Amino acid sequence: MKYLPWMSVMLVVAGGVMGCSDDSGSNDTAGGAAGSGAAMATKDIVDTAVAAGSFTKLADALGKAGLVDALKGKGPFTVFAPTDGAFDAFEAKNPGVLAKLSKAELADVLKYHVVAGTAAMSGDLKDEQALVTLLGSPVLIDTTGGVKVADAKVTAADVKASNGVIHVIDKIILPPQDDIVTTAIAAGTFTSLAGALTSAGLVETLQGPGPFTVFAPTDAAFAKLAAVPTGDALKKVLLYHVVSGAVGSGDLTPGMVPTLLDGKSVAVDLKSGVKINMSMVTAANIITKNGVIHVVDSVLIPE
Repeated sequence: MKYLPWMSVMLVVAGGVMGCSDDSGSNDTAGGAAGSGAAMATKDIVDTAVAAGSFTKLADALGKAGLVDALKGKGPFTVFAPTDGAFDAFEAKNPGVLAKLSKAELADVLKYHVVAGTAAMSGDLKDEQALVTLLGSPVLIDTTGGVKVADAKVTAADVKASNGVIHVIDKIILPPQDDIVTTAIAAGTFTSLAGALTSAGLVETLQGPGPFTVFAPTDAAFAKLAAVPTGDALKKVLLYHVVSGAVGSGDLTPGMVPTLLDGKSVAVDLKSGVKINMSMVTAANIITKNGVIHVVDSVLIPE
C-alpha cells in the first residue's frame, strides 16, 4: 500500500467551463452535445447522455430503475457514466446478471455511480479520496496514471451538463456488499476487535448506514495491551477509533480529527509514515458498504 500526503478535500461546484480532458486531450468521446466550449451547458445530465449517443444502455437502465427524474433534478451531481461498451463488457463476463436485478437492486448499482451535492471536475479529484455516492456507500478515487474510480478508468472527463458533470468510465462499478463489521470479520485478523465491539454493544452501530471511518487495530495490536478494557471503558476506547464520514487517506491533513468519543480527537502525524496518535497505519482505504477501514498496529487509548 502506498501513502501520499493526506490532503483536505474541497469539491468545488463547477460554475464555469473547464477544459480538462481525457488522456488524449479531448473530451469528444462523450459527444458534441456537451463539449467543452465556452457556453454554459443547457441540457441536464440525462439529456446530455442521451444526446451523446453512446449511453443508450445507461439511459435505459436509469429508466428501468426509476432514476431519470432524480438525475433531471436540480443537483448538482457528479456522474461516472459507463458507456454502452462498458455495459456490453459486463454482460459478456456476467451473462444475464443485470437483467435479473430487481428495480431496487439496479437502482443501487446506478446510484453507486453518482455523487450528489457537487459537480466535481477532474481537477478537484484527489488521489486516495473517498467520495460518498448517492447510494450512501463510498467509492475510492485513484489519480495515479490517469483517473480511476474504483477499478474503472475515466476515459473522458468534465462533460458539462446544466445540473452537474459527467465523467465517462470504461466499466460498470459495483457497490460493496459488506459493512465495516462484516468486512473486518472476513479479514480474519480482527477477531479481538470484533469481540470487543460485541462486548461493548457497538456492532449494530457500525453496521448502520454511516458512513464511518474506522482505524481498526489488528489482533496483534490488541495483544500488545497489558489488559483489554471492559465495560464503559471499552466502549470509550472503541468509539475513539471511529470518525464520522468516509475518510480516504487523501482526505486528511496533519492535525486533530474528532472521533465518535465525545470531546476526543486523534492526531494525524505524517512526519514518519502515517500515524494516528502513535499507531502506524499499515493498510489504508479498505472500502466497505458503510465506510472506510484503515488498519493500525496499536490500540488507540484516549487520554
